[in-house]
Amino acid sequence: MLLAAGPVAAQKKGGTLRLYHNDNPPSTSLLEESTIASVMPFAAVFNNLVVFDPAKPHETIDTVIPDLAESWSWDSTNTKLTFKLRQGVKWHDGQPFTARDVQCTWRMVIGKAETQDFKRNPRKVWYSKLQDVSINGDHEATFELSEPQPGLLALLASAFSAVYPCHVPQQVMRTKPIGTGPFKFVEFKRGDSIRLVRNPDYFKKDRPYLDEISVRTIDSRATRMLAFATGDYDITFPSDVSVPLMKDVKARAPSAICEMTSTNTQINLLVNRVNPPFDNAEIRRAMSLALDRKAFNTILMEGNARLGGAMLAKPEGEWGLPDDVMATLPGYGPDAAKNLAEAQAIMQKLGYSESKTLPIKIQTRNLPTYRDPAVILADQLKKIYITGELDILDTPRWYAKLQRKDYTIGLNVTGVSVDDPDGNLVENYSCNSERNYTQYCNAEVDRLIAAQSRELDKEKRRRIVFDIERLLVDDAARPIILHSAAGNCWQPYVKNFHPHESSQYNNLRFEDVWLDK
Repeated sequence: MLLAAGPVAAQKKGGTLRLYHNDNPPSTSLLEESTIASVMPFAAVFNNLVVFDPAKPHETIDTVIPDLAESWSWDSTNTKLTFKLRQGVKWHDGQPFTARDVQCTWRMVIGKAETQDFKRNPRKVWYSKLQDVSINGDHEATFELSEPQPGLLALLASAFSAVYPCHVPQQVMRTKPIGTGPFKFVEFKRGDSIRLVRNPDYFKKDRPYLDEISVRTIDSRATRMLAFATGDYDITFPSDVSVPLMKDVKARAPSAICEMTSTNTQINLLVNRVNPPFDNAEIRRAMSLALDRKAFNTILMEGNARLGGAMLAKPEGEWGLPDDVMATLPGYGPDAAKNLAEAQAIMQKLGYSESKTLPIKIQTRNLPTYRDPAVILADQLKKIYITGELDILDTPRWYAKLQRKDYTIGLNVTGVSVDDPDGNLVENYSCNSERNYTQYCNAEVDRLIAAQSRELDKEKRRRIVFDIERLLVDDAARPIILHSAAGNCWQPYVKNFHPHESSQYNNLRFEDVWLDK
């Protein structure tokens, strides 16, 4: 018994966790954003009904644990999910948390609230089956669905499923968020710093261990790596250590703990299919065939990335295509020269050649993880007579353009916050999704997405997902180039930090982290 109590007794309270940020968060409102730029510094302000166990790197429906909910249960029809809520929880402004806050949050998300002042609502499409949230007193809330949705619990565990306070307007939540989480918001100096402090009234009485979280923005990745190596920061930004940089970081900081993991971020090609001449399916097919994924992997990640479709690739992914199936898909076979020759033939048939090229702008976000693959993309497209000029955009402009579909060609890195088809496929490929940036719409794909969503048998559901994957590749819906791998590093005195392999988003609350110094 004494030995078992040892690690708990060794946990130290106090101290400031020093983090750096690689970008400028668009806002502090997690329900309105789609980027880790907002999740990393502000997830600690909030709670969910349920979360993925932070101590288990592989996220599945079986690793979901209680958060604001103490327990949950489905009814016999699998269309009503009832949560028993914790009592005595307070918002950071002292107001009590009740079931009405749960009801208000999801009524806003599904567009059923009396006031709807979200600027963006990227995950409304997750909850197309949600008819309403009913409440029974202050401590019970029931999600009422039109049909079964076995993936719902996983969606609710995502970092983007924070519960919001009914009494705080969204304008405030975008700049000075109020949550129930382990840390309270203090300040956000745009482009400079973010500060959170310990919530003394947190419902987990022994958490958090830290007194404060301090975040500094550093634009240059080289500067960030050096600052971490010299001990100025305790943890690197999620997946910020590229594969080529890992050796350098370890050489500069040999005592640091570093792990290479999958991130559930996909490097992909965006083609706005309503803009001529890219409304021609043959051009889109040629671009997809021209992608030499092995070259991308070798140059960017020294072969550590995964080849996959829309869902996270195996072995980390629960829904990834088998390798033998993948090899049969257009552009995924091992013969890159054959794929390129087919792409060139398509373009020549359409009248393009070395003397008559198609000039375009390739837009991308001003981060190395976007710029570097965009350079390779431009080089590979030259081989099929498309000459691309890079157009580099800062984060707010990048997301604004994607939202408006105001681009023609883009190199994107899509972060997937939960490894479930109801998150990924619905969000990125269904006809009516805000984040369907390519304006792809296929009635058969939508039908299959709906079919897998209601399927209670996981193996049957997986087979439907495989059928969707084949259609997406055939249509060049959003050609996936690679599933990224990257490094996370932390100083040896940082304890109880576990990067997740299924998603880089869902372990950033830091309530279990403590500093042994």
